[in-house]
Amino acid sequence: MITDQKCKKCRRAGEKLFLKGERCFTPKCAMERKPYPPGKLFSERKHRSSVTEYGTQLREKQKVRNTYRVSEKQFSNYVKEASGKQGVNPSEYLFEVLESRLDSAIYRAGFAGARSLARQMVSHGHITVNGRRTDIPSRRLKIGDVIAVRTGSSDSKLFEGLGDKLKALTVPTWFKLDTEKISATFQGKPKVGQGESSFNLISVIEFYSR
Repeated sequence: MITDQKCKKCRRAGEKLFLKGERCFTPKCAMERKPYPPGKLFSERKHRSSVTEYGTQLREKQKVRNTYRVSEKQFSNYVKEASGKQGVNPSEYLFEVLESRLDSAIYRAGFAGARSLARQMVSHGHITVNGRRTDIPSRRLKIGDVIAVRTGSSDSKLFEGLGDKLKALTVPTWFKLDTEKISATFQGKPKVGQGESSFNLISVIEFYSR
């Protein structure tokens, strides 16, 4: 099952990646019941095998890539872009690129409880950018862009009670919510420290620079 695969990714990473959204906070979460890598024998759970620097970097890369739901090719291109950008911190730029993706923005703005659901919303044409329908989850937002639920999709169960949920939500500073119009303005560059704080993006950059 797809959901089982998501749980396995969290267990391999050794921490919750919240790939299943709100369900990750319930006692049924696999990380609550089996907080060890899949395939480990009971006798092995108590002993932590030594991990090389390469292994640590690889695990961190996989953790970030799985969290943002991007392919290896797409992710490596993001890293290459960040590493080749002059006058910027590569890890900070990589974070900006990942967080400015439309599917990630939909998730961060509170329109969806998980990035996988946000990706589905975009792919099915439920989201607009600056008033125009789009179905490209990887679309990169620019400062000033306004994301919203398409008028024809507002009655969908996907968005039931969304306005009330947004009123109680605290979003990153790079978003400005309009709970009446159910929209969000991308008003600034994403900043490391307000997102996935457990990421070591420097380690990811180093992995690809080998």
